[in-house]
Amino acid sequence: MRIAIVGASGAVGQELLRVLSEREFPVDELLLFGSERSAGRTYAFRGKEIKVQLLQENDDFRGVDYAFVSAGAGTSRTFADTITKHGAVMIDNSSAFRMDDDVPLVVPEVNAADALVRPRGIIANPNCTTIQMVVALKAIEGLSHIRRVHVSTYQAASGAGAQAMAELYEQYRQVLAEKPVTVNKFAYQLAFNLIPQIDVFTDNGYTKEEMKMYNETRKIMHSDVRVSATCVRVPALRSHSEALWVETERPVSVAEAREAFAQSKGVVLMDNPGDKQQIDGIPTEYPMPLFLSGKDPVYVGRIRKDLTDDCGLSFWIVGDQIRKGAALNAVQIAEYLIKNEK
Repeated sequence: MRIAIVGASGAVGQELLRVLSEREFPVDELLLFGSERSAGRTYAFRGKEIKVQLLQENDDFRGVDYAFVSAGAGTSRTFADTITKHGAVMIDNSSAFRMDDDVPLVVPEVNAADALVRPRGIIANPNCTTIQMVVALKAIEGLSHIRRVHVSTYQAASGAGAQAMAELYEQYRQVLAEKPVTVNKFAYQLAFNLIPQIDVFTDNGYTKEEMKMYNETRKIMHSDVRVSATCVRVPALRSHSEALWVETERPVSVAEAREAFAQSKGVVLMDNPGDKQQIDGIPTEYPMPLFLSGKDPVYVGRIRKDLTDDCGLSFWIVGDQIRKGAALNAVQIAEYLIKNEK
């Protein structure tokens, strides 16, 4: 098995290296690619040092089985033909192809079989906030069709990349030292603040991030569900949180929802209001990003009936957007293909 990672030096690229190793993914040869800035760096993988090659339009991807690409939409568009021309399956983490009709948009717990039909040799990884949301929604959809979703996201700095995480650290240092605050990766200072904008605004007043959640959810779930989102950047380092309200065709009880979440693949039920117990240092009362960074599942808690609608249900979810929201989801797609394609 010959595997490639494009964008190996970025936050998702580094997480891909960890996930491939931890899950004992079958790798006989690993190729790493990057920009001129990262070419020449070396990274350890299973006891070997692997040098990052410069990404070029040549035949470097000949013989590659799966290429995990996380280098931005522009790079994905430019090099898609180069990556796929010799038969490699390109699993792309950017927004470049997500809404293309001939590119499947896949979350394995929800629509894994879509990955089997890929006319262009490309499979798109959804947006991180969409991934963790649809994993949770899948459980409720199995009980009753979801008509509408209102969601507010609380997105950590790491969603903007490794440099954004470093900037948040630096902003806190600068604020506490009463020095001018550096702002490069965010619209405004994030330390001690919330920013109700992720990506640019569109003509309807929603941001691109918010519209991704609307469009991608419908494509992944093959559904007419309507999603209204407000996406907020918060001064947490890693793992995104979301507050969801869903309207179903029939009333769904809290007990039904709890049971469905408890039985769902990729979900951990963490819904113990008022219970201050901890397991391995992790509070089990409800999900919190501080304690769940680096974990694979989507955690669900605060499940309750909506007070204004008999068909309404509210709950809270937390997921590590670098793992399940990016690297892990991509690797799970490849694992599914290895198991189901002969």
